[in-house]
Amino acid sequence: MKITGIALAAVAALALVGEASARDQIRIVGSSTVFPFATAVAEQFGKTTAYKTPVVESTGSGGGLKLFCAGVGEEHPDITNASRRMKAKEWKLCNENGVTDIIEFEVGFDGIVVANSKAGADFDLTREELFKALGTTEAASWNDVNPSLPAEKIEVLGPPPTSGTRDAFHELAIEAGAKKAGLSKADIKKIEVRADGAWVDAGENDNLIVSKLEANPVALGVFGFSFLDQNADKIKGAKIEGVEPTFDNILAGEYPVSRKLYFYVKKAHVGVVPGIMEYVAEFASDNATGEDGYAVEKGLIPLPADAHKANADKALSLTVMDGSEKLK
Repeated sequence: MKITGIALAAVAALALVGEASARDQIRIVGSSTVFPFATAVAEQFGKTTAYKTPVVESTGSGGGLKLFCAGVGEEHPDITNASRRMKAKEWKLCNENGVTDIIEFEVGFDGIVVANSKAGADFDLTREELFKALGTTEAASWNDVNPSLPAEKIEVLGPPPTSGTRDAFHELAIEAGAKKAGLSKADIKKIEVRADGAWVDAGENDNLIVSKLEANPVALGVFGFSFLDQNADKIKGAKIEGVEPTFDNILAGEYPVSRKLYFYVKKAHVGVVPGIMEYVAEFASDNATGEDGYAVEKGLIPLPADAHKANADKALSLTVMDGSEKLK
């Protein structure tokens, strides 16, 4: 009997469904910045439904999207969190591996902070100064960048290249600072975070960075606002261009280094791995990510109410990305 291409595709789809259905617990990977919010939602979901509490792993945005885009089936995660939007090359990787129907959800906003121990010096930095300190190798100490800054060596603990926070900080602080310094677009594209010890890749565990800052008052750290908010008794945030990294300033769009947070759902797993849409519904609820939600208590900056509702409606109706999105 001759088997058509359509029949083969149907057989393959059934096989994938069979694989995915062997797992009865949602698997989530991705951003360390989104991790506290995703974990809070997972715990609430586990308490209030008959489903198992999802497994949430902090792999970094880039690492999570790589895992998410590797394929469909039990061995691949159902959801990935990201502290930046999916890139065009990641969309291409997903499609090449059969991950073709992807639901995008905007979690809320986050500020990227530069912080240090409460025992350390007070900092008020511009993005141009951050570029000169971290995008070039010209300065050894902060006062080499600007004589008014502390006479302390430049030592910044931050996330690794797999991190969405690293990507966003590079774009919103270092590249923006290079533009303010007058560099051309071609030269800005060549900028890399310095690798001579001034910047230290400190892993995806932002709580570990906080503990290292406590132990070393000279060092600064880069991470999402929620970790500053949750550790305000131990660390303090630097002003960026005179603006403090506070909930209200980020919400108002006044803090210059801020971005949206996302998660992505694999539609092929919806209805196969139990509870995915129920988890999404909890995450999208006013109770979780609305203006007074429990994720906000953990440092999430919520979307405006109308945007939150529109975003939730899109996710709950299983509206998928159509490929014409302007991904970078």
